[in-house]
Amino acid sequence: LVEAYKQQVSGLVDGGVDLLMIETVFDTQNCKAAIFAVDEYFLETKKERLPVMLSATIVDNSGRTLSGQTVEAFYVSVKHARAFTVGINCALGAAQMKGFYKKLVDMNSGWCHVYP
Repeated sequence: LVEAYKQQVSGLVDGGVDLLMIETVFDTQNCKAAIFAVDEYFLETKKERLPVMLSATIVDNSGRTLSGQTVEAFYVSVKHARAFTVGINCALGAAQMKGFYKKLVDMNSGWCHVYP
């Protein structure tokens, strides 16, 4: 999985992207593999690391990802990643996402984002 993500990072960087976005995360283990792949790619190539955005998908009003993690647990699992921004996306409308976004903002001293 990490190798597949590294190939994708390579293609995106070669294509000239300004940042990388690991999004619609419903399983944090996959997200962590993608984060590891990003870090490995930039270590191996000695290129300057691009900013990384991380975005989890909250699937229903329980406030959990498809694999059962809360917004708080997702953040704790990825806070080591030095992300430019951490946020939530998809599945719910803006009004339903507001409370979960507030929880994330309260935990994260850095930038947060939200989009329905």
